[in-house]
Amino acid sequence: MITIDAQNQILGRLAVKVANTLRGKDKPSFRAHKLSGEPVTVVNVNKMRVTGNKLAGKIYYRHSGYLGHLKATPLGELMVKKPDWVLRQAVAGMLPKNRLRAQWLKQLTIKQGDS
Repeated sequence: MITIDAQNQILGRLAVKVANTLRGKDKPSFRAHKLSGEPVTVVNVNKMRVTGNKLAGKIYYRHSGYLGHLKATPLGELMVKKPDWVLRQAVAGMLPKNRLRAQWLKQLTIKQGDS
């Protein structure tokens, strides 16, 4: 199991490291169709950073399915309320969209504190 400290790390660069480790791309025995990566634990996720104007400009959307119920939440609010969800979404977006994606995400553990 690999532990990564997210304190003062940039969100996107951290997500790339985590996604590559989950897939096992850093190993010589990498196979695209196999689970060859290692479980990853990320700590201090509430202290990670973003660059530029993303806190106000990047917006996450969700829809309830009813007319007119499109909800928009800026990244700044989500970083305060659910920074673990933000990192999980970033890592999920960097993994291939196939049957192994759910298994890779199960190997990802995110903690907001030092524990």
